[in-house]
Amino acid sequence: MAICAIGLAVGLGAAQPAAAGPLGSLGESLFGRHSKDGRDFSAPPIARYISEDGDVFVLDRTGPKPLLKFEGSFEVWALSAQQAPRGDTLYKNDLGEPVLRATRLGGITLFTDHRPDGEAAALAGPAAPLKLAIMGPQPLLERLEQASARASHAARRLIPFYAEATPTSAPLIADAAMVTSEAVVRITKRSDGHKILDRILKVHLIEGPKASVQVAQGVLEVTVAPPQGVAGRPSSDLIVKVTQSFH
Repeated sequence: MAICAIGLAVGLGAAQPAAAGPLGSLGESLFGRHSKDGRDFSAPPIARYISEDGDVFVLDRTGPKPLLKFEGSFEVWALSAQQAPRGDTLYKNDLGEPVLRATRLGGITLFTDHRPDGEAAALAGPAAPLKLAIMGPQPLLERLEQASARASHAARRLIPFYAEATPTSAPLIADAAMVTSEAVVRITKRSDGHKILDRILKVHLIEGPKASVQVAQGVLEVTVAPPQGVAGRPSSDLIVKVTQSFH
């Protein structure tokens, strides 16, 4: 099923994170906590958290990889665990950058652009699972139109989005389209953004054995791997980095 979406001159805004009061340790929720008699309390696999600076996010640990989504953003981040010094665990994005750090005693640090050195986070309540929506041909076409419209509005010219999708890959392709549009928006905010986007005439989303990004002959090609779920598509950070390297 090949789908072509024509860009529309409309923009989409993201809501700002809402403040909420910390109710418990994120570290306890991730890895459980110990009572005085040594018994473990089970950790909620899906929950909502808030950092010291008010960054609200959902952490879903029910799948092969932990998934994290900030409130006010549609992008879901697939994280990979890596052992760190002193028995800590680092959770990194697909660029290998730390997003969460968990100490062996249960403390958690969240790393963001505005707090690169990290900030503590705490449990704020229950949350719904982070899942890809079932996607038929018409909803996929609408999502491609939405992504194209968002990217085109930011670039101030048409950037059409095309996709080669199957019923299996459609949900992930739709998600990857919106993440790609977010990458384009971020590129336009750079001082050299127009030079980078001059190389991108259209976006092509396809299915493949692993997630990847490349730019060739005016086409930003984004490959997704449906069996891997959200981890089977590149993040907006990776898309921005790859497009920069072709500049």
